Amino acid sequence: MRTLAAVVNSLDPTRAIDRHQLSKGDAVVVQTRNSLYRLMTLADGSFVVEGGWFSQQGSGPSRVGVAGCSFGGSAIWSRVVAAPGLFLEFGNGVRTTRIQSTWVEHPGARSSIN
Repeated sequence: MRTLAAVVNSLDPTRAIDRHQLSKGDAVVVQTRNSLYRLMTLADGSFVVEGGWFSQQGSGPSRVGVAGCSFGGSAIWSRVVAAPGLFLEFGNGVRTTRIQSTWVEHPGARSSIN
């Protein structure tokens, strides 16, 4: 049986978006199996999120924390905002469907899709 640490260490770190690599104003775009989310990074580490579940609720952009990413269970990889193959977990308890691709938009530029 593989441990959670072994599984996490086997992920491609170049495809995971680490929260410590984000600056205020960066936007993380996450394409899941069912939805598209855009998370604007705020100075305090929270995000303004639009799309997906938030749009379906009619709430418009919402300020929310990101708990991290998981494999679908209760263990959360808290330093990762998004990574393909994982599930994004918001601070309000919402869990997305499996992430298909991610990218970061820096003010004035856009990086490649993972």
